[in-house]
Amino acid sequence: MTVHFIGAGPGAADLLTVRAVELLRTAPVCLFAGTYLDPDVLAYCAPEAELIDTQHLDLDQITDHLVRADTAGDDVARLCSGDPSLYSALAEQTRRLDAYGISWDVTPGVPAYAAAAALLGAELTVPELVQSVVLTRTQARSTAMPEREALSNFATTGATLVLHLAVTRVRALAAELTADYGPDCPVAVVYRASQPGQLVLRGTLTDIADQVEDVGVRQAAVILVGRALSSTESCAGSHLYDPARLRRS
Repeated sequence: MTVHFIGAGPGAADLLTVRAVELLRTAPVCLFAGTYLDPDVLAYCAPEAELIDTQHLDLDQITDHLVRADTAGDDVARLCSGDPSLYSALAEQTRRLDAYGISWDVTPGVPAYAAAAALLGAELTVPELVQSVVLTRTQARSTAMPEREALSNFATTGATLVLHLAVTRVRALAAELTADYGPDCPVAVVYRASQPGQLVLRGTLTDIADQVEDVGVRQAAVILVGRALSSTESCAGSHLYDPARLRRS
């Protein structure tokens, strides 16, 4: 059997990849995190599939389910929010599977930041304005951040910041980033991008915390910070599409 780690994307059923859908249709067992998932995603599973919500399970309990499926010879669809390469505990889970000799593979998904940028209609890398995107998080009730990855270190670059798992600290973050980005720097908070009930808040480092606290968003949101979020009508043209660029016939 094989444990298939599948990127469930930002939650919308129609943003799954074709490969993800095929794996869901054929897997006898599906483990999913119900906290962030649109229930329509599970409609791709076979009617007889065993569905296991992991939102209240620890890693030992999740591993027990995977080992049991292996013993029964059943493939497993292990749905991960967004893309498995970001904040999915993939490394922890696959290390345990390796110890049991259980095979696994990974199917990528649409990351939450990409779904958020799509809702905003924003390109996060604008020529001569910003060409880097930093995907990071902050520490609240979670594992410690490496000291070298302090938010202030990233802020000095002026890159577009995408902050995961950070919405409960939005006021402190806005205050911390103001020195490098300026109080008028555009900010967006996107809650449950692509799902029913999605919400987009736009503002600046000055007022975004008030907006978040007014609506009571506490989870399932990403924060985007940077000048690329503002109007790009006067931005520099891309060299790739420059009429003066020499092109091979």
